[in-house]
Formats: sequence, structure tokens, C-alpha cells
Amino acid sequence: MAEAVVETGAESAATRGGADLPVFEQLSAVADAVLYEGYLLYPYRRSSAKNRVRWQFGVLFPRDWVESDGPVVPGVSGSADSWYQQTECLLRVRRPDSARVRVRIRYLQMQRKQVEDTGQRPVESLRTDDGTAHLTFDEAVPREAGIEVPLDELLRGGRTVVVGAAAGEDIEPLPGGAGRVVRRREEVRAETTVTAERLSDDLCRLRVRTANTAPAPAPRTPREEALRRALIATHTLIGGDGVEFVSLIDPPTDLEAPTRACRNEFTFPVLGGTAEDTARVLLSAPIILPDHPQVAPESPGDLHDAAEIDEILTLRTMLLTDEEKREARATDPRAAAILDRVDTMPQEVFERLHGAVRSLAPSAPPAPAPADRPSWWQEGADDGLSPSTDTVLVDGVRLGGGSRVRLRPRGRGADAQDMFLAGRTAEVAAVFHDVDGSVHLAVTLDDDPAAELHSWYGRFHYFRPDELEPLGPAGSPDEPSAPAPAAAPSRHTTDSETPAAEAE
Repeated sequence: MAEAVVETGAESAATRGGADLPVFEQLSAVADAVLYEGYLLYPYRRSSAKNRVRWQFGVLFPRDWVESDGPVVPGVSGSADSWYQQTECLLRVRRPDSARVRVRIRYLQMQRKQVEDTGQRPVESLRTDDGTAHLTFDEAVPREAGIEVPLDELLRGGRTVVVGAAAGEDIEPLPGGAGRVVRRREEVRAETTVTAERLSDDLCRLRVRTANTAPAPAPRTPREEALRRALIATHTLIGGDGVEFVSLIDPPTDLEAPTRACRNEFTFPVLGGTAEDTARVLLSAPIILPDHPQVAPESPGDLHDAAEIDEILTLRTMLLTDEEKREARATDPRAAAILDRVDTMPQEVFERLHGAVRSLAPSAPPAPAPADRPSWWQEGADDGLSPSTDTVLVDGVRLGGGSRVRLRPRGRGADAQDMFLAGRTAEVAAVFHDVDGSVHLAVTLDDDPAAELHSWYGRFHYFRPDELEPLGPAGSPDEPSAPAPAAAPSRHTTDSETPAAEAE
């Protein structure tokens, strides 16, 4: 029989005590950003078209409703609504006799905020005598459930726990007897099963599967109504004692095969903490993140956007009219808190949001350039370089314009371009040297029907030499069939400054 787990409410892992705190506190800010990703999009008001399509990530509906409404494509995370979410990861066992695993499931429960007049009739909006507006709107309540299990128990068959939140109703009278606000929640019911499989003496595969087990609404119930029984923005934190997690994005060479065998469906697991930490915690989120994700330290608060592009969102919020700000405040308490923070933000805090480049950290003075490489900091020093004819040695083969290669990107985190391009063949268009001495090769894909067009206006994919596998015989490359771009590249796709680009 499934074991019941007590739900927690709005408190985050960072504000609670208990055994989970040392493991999960370092990820609390990122996990909260995932939890509220897409909850409210600027400009934070109900009437905005941006806020009419919500709850797009990590939504787990009742199974019968999903299957009656259309097929789910396993393994295509975020592309379809689902009734389950599955995380598989690898963990190294450091203390076999005492290893334990902790799992925390986090999600939102929808809450209908209904404004009613003095006759308790539902209305879309109502303004009290003090001028405050109150709007009918769908809110959400954060929920968490946790489990801690000895690894030996998971290897013997695992454990299943009940995850869910009860139905409820809260009534808030409005000032002056103008009416009331009623908040209603339907029951959310799910189960999480945690199991483990031993792959070697010190390596296990861990599986965490969460499934919505609530009774399904009628087959053609609109999505907006079915959301009332769904787990929203579902994500999983996994930690433990006596274990370390293996990166699924950049695994050690000897673990590439078992890593590829992990089946993650509707979620993307990444290592938490910092790169210097031991791999003690893992975040499995319904959106693509890199290993060791961090919220920018310059961010003064949550803007309900996991990218945390604070300067742009802050400027957009500042530009709201007074009427739009009144509507935003009436839409949701979190929207009101964002407005309060933006309206009172000190100038020095706002200035910190502009132009932070963490790659410019202090470093040792650069070594002198080799004799055969010109100094980039002297005018005209790059006159001897020619991207269209330069070559670079890769695995004993000279690669340059016209060389054919296979793409082997690695070490780039959760770059979606890398995920889609790995293993495909391409033709080198040019070789570039950047200001810090690195080399990048511009390539066009063999199976891209627009490759010739991309070459014409200088739009390429860029890779380091160690990310390319030479194809064909060794020797000098042929002359390129297309002109090389004039501008130095950035990672992956970049447009050169050509007359065609300027015309656009």
C-alpha cells in the first residue's frame, strides 16, 4: 500500500528546517524560478494577451483525460500535456551501508479566485470604496511532498508515496461590505514511485516517476477546467547521503553508455549547486537548464521568468500606465509585489542589472603571443589571417574551407543546438581566430536544404576543432564553394553584417 506523505504549503526549502535543508537549500532560488516559470508574464495584468495562455510547463493531468484528448509522445518533454513525469539518473554509491536518497516533489495547485458582489453573485471585477480593484483570476498555491528512503530499500523494490493536496475554500470579505473574494481548490491526487537498479558495485540507476491519479473530468472538458485537478510546473529535487550524482549532460567517458540508457520523459535532470561542489543534489525540471543552474546574483527578486532577464522586464514594468498598474495589482499578489519592488528600486540596484559579464572575472595576465601568431591588440595585426584559406589540424587532418566533417559537440551544457546537431555531417566554410586565441570553424549542414542560402548571406554554425570529426582523406582542403562571412562569429548561428542583412 502506498505510504501517505504530509503536504507542505507556501514555504520554500530554504525557509524550513529538517533533514532536507542542507541538501536542497542551494537550489531553492532556481527551483522557485522553475515553479513559477510562466505563472505571470509581463506586463503582469489579467487583460494582457501574454497572460491568457498559462501553465505550459510540467503539467500532469488525470490520465484518462489526457488519453481521451489525444496521444502523448513519450520522451518529448514539454511538447504535450502528460499524466506522468519520469526521471532516471545515475548515482555513485560512496557509503553502501548507510546510503540514503531524498526526493522532493514540487508543483502548483490551481486556485480559482472568484470575486462576488454583495448578493454573492459572481462578477469579473469589483472596486471598493477606497478605490482598490479586485479581479476574478486563476491563482496557484505552491505544494511540496518529500520522501527519504535507504538506498537498499529502493534496490529491493522501491517505495510508492501518495502526493496530493486537498480541496478547499477560503472566503475573504471585502472592506466596507462591498462583497467578497472566494478562493476554491479542487483535490489534486498523485503517486510518486522511487526505485533503483544496481549497475555495478558502486553505480546505480535511480528512477522517480510521478503520475496523476485523480479522477478524470469528462473527455471533452476544456483544458482550463481540467487544470483544476492537475499538478502544474511539476519538478523534482533529488539528494542523498553517501551518494553522488552523475551529469547526464556531460558524463564521464566510461559512463556514456549507461547515461544514454536513462529514460527521462517530460523532464530534464541537471546537477545542482556549483561546479566546485560534489554532485550531492539533482534538479529534474520540465524546462531545459544547464548543469549547476544559478539565478543571477544581481537579480533583486523573482520576476516569474526563469531566464531572469531583469533589466528588460523591469523597464517594461516601469512603462506601464497608472491604470495598467492598478489592474496588475488587482490581478495577483505576486504581481503587486513585483510592482512595489520596481517602483521603489534604488538607482544603484537598477544599474547593477545592466551589462553583467561573468566571463570577465579577474585572471592572470595573458602569456605573450607565439612568434607565428600576430598580436590581436595591435592595429593591422590580423592582416595575415584569411578565414577562407586558413586551416587547422584536427586528428592529423588539415581542415579548412570545403572540408567535410561530422559534428561532435560536447561540454556545452544543455545547449539545444548541440542536442539536435550531434552526429550530423557538415562542410567547413571558414576558419576563424578570435581575440583570445581560440579557433572556431564555420560550417553548413549537409542535409540543410537552405545551406546554399545560408552560405550566401553568411549564416553558419560554429564549432571548436575538438568538436569536429574529419571525414574523407587527409590532405589539403578544396577551395570553399561559398564566400566566407566577414564578421567574427559567436557560438553557433550568427549573421554577418552583409548588405542583405542590413536591408532586412
